[in-house]
Amino acid sequence: MKVTKIIELTDQNFEKKVFFSKKFFLVDFWADWCGPCKILSPILEEIAHEYYKKIFIGKINIDINKNIPIKFSIKGIPALLLFNKKKIIGTKIGLITKVELKNFLDKKIVT
Repeated sequence: MKVTKIIELTDQNFEKKVFFSKKFFLVDFWADWCGPCKILSPILEEIAHEYYKKIFIGKINIDINKNIPIKFSIKGIPALLLFNKKKIIGTKIGLITKVELKNFLDKKIVT
């Protein structure tokens, strides 16, 4: 059985997990009913395994957690926000390929 490296985020734990992370943190805003979100999910699992030394990846369900999506003005999903030291340093809205996501991360992450 494959162990996930994806962190489940909530309105309650978001700031503690994301803002105080020692690594870059990629947050996926998603919902159960979102087809593109379901397609993106295994890509994020692969990225979590490949980039585990550089970033954390978390998912926050916008239907269950209402405050954080509002705080960041999430209007479309999937939405990926890349954080570093409490700041958004990159955003991708909509479905993207693994290659596109890796290119995005490689340009934004300075190690």
